[in-house]
Amino acid sequence: MRNSSKQKMLRITYSTSSIGVESDQKDTVRRLGLRKLGQSVEQPDSPALRGMIHKVRHLLTVEEFEA
Repeated sequence: MRNSSKQKMLRITYSTSSIGVESDQKDTVRRLGLRKLGQSVEQPDSPALRGMIHKVRHLLTVEEFEA
């Protein structure tokens, strides 16, 4: 049985510049909480977050961990 107190989290790192990409992709990066290249944020895993990451997967590095 899995321990329900452990929540899956994602560490999202802005790894590639958004120069030359569509403005909606730049907006998605900003809505993920990323402002500067190399910045990382930690957010709880969810289907909505996964969809946002999928849209800009070429600009990000993502790691899973349990909190």
